[in-house]
Amino acid sequence: MVNKVFGNDWDDVLQEEFTKPYFANLQQYLADEYENETVYPTREDVWTAFKLTPFHKVQVVILGQDPYHGPGQAHGLSFSVKPDVKFPPSLRNIFKELQADIGCGVPPTGTLTGWAKQGVLMLNTVLTVREGEAHSHRKQGWETFTDEVIRRLAMREEPVVFILWGRPAQEKRKLIDLSNNAIVESVHPSPLSASRGFFGSRPFSKTNAILQAWNVRPIEWCKTDAGI
Repeated sequence: MVNKVFGNDWDDVLQEEFTKPYFANLQQYLADEYENETVYPTREDVWTAFKLTPFHKVQVVILGQDPYHGPGQAHGLSFSVKPDVKFPPSLRNIFKELQADIGCGVPPTGTLTGWAKQGVLMLNTVLTVREGEAHSHRKQGWETFTDEVIRRLAMREEPVVFILWGRPAQEKRKLIDLSNNAIVESVHPSPLSASRGFFGSRPFSKTNAILQAWNVRPIEWCKTDAGI
């Protein structure tokens, strides 16, 4: 019987992962962390990316590292924050490049549900984090899970554009079959590196050019917030 975690075709695609020992160990670790620490996002929001972007609808993957670790920020989509939350620096830089690349105005909120609903999987390599402690849930099993997500997408008949910002994301290149998929990459949009190659990299127009070459509908990048 398929375990209904996502409520869409990801349940079938990832069913086998839920039965593996590493995933059981991860779940036990998370149970302890949520019980004893403040962890982001909330349990209800951990799977947001998968729920908003079913497997068969994925056209683009934007790969982040781990969730924002400040109060009220993370809600299960890489780089996205909940409405009414101040833009984190990386997201502010993404919006600057979005404006320079294709002319979108600065959105009123930092919520990227509009991208997710159009087929952009907003995936972090690690899906949870302890408050105030970046990378605190690394090497507990999440990377094994999200590597399989990338692998499954890269094996799909319908091609995917993988947007890889920064070295940790670019290390996932080895999981991607480039005979059927495409990669758009640059340095990370964080303030530490954005001026060294993120600004001017034009990831949004490059991605749409690839999609159009594949006869796939381009992403309306200016529609960032789906209002959900």
